[in-house]
Amino acid sequence: MMRHYAFVMVFSVVATISVGAAAQDADKGKQLYAKNCLHCHGRNMVTPGTVAYDLRQFPEGDKPRFEESVTKGKKNMPPWGDKLSAQQIDDLWAYVLTRGK
Repeated sequence: MMRHYAFVMVFSVVATISVGAAAQDADKGKQLYAKNCLHCHGRNMVTPGTVAYDLRQFPEGDKPRFEESVTKGKKNMPPWGDKLSAQQIDDLWAYVLTRGK
């Protein structure tokens, strides 16, 4: 019984830390988005009628595609691989997963 309780406590702490870290990453991503992406992809990811992709529709399970698009560019989007670090791209991904909220 005590072992089960210890497992639950450790799991709860790890889950809380993970959620807190994800929220922090999303906040950093939101700041990066405002600086680098908002012009084309719109405030809160609501595309302002341009040809820019609606990031709110980006598939949650397709982070590799997101990373490649940001790093190498795609269609009208320029490459950002030489301007953003891998951590910054991860932070942007965390923000994209919030769907602009």
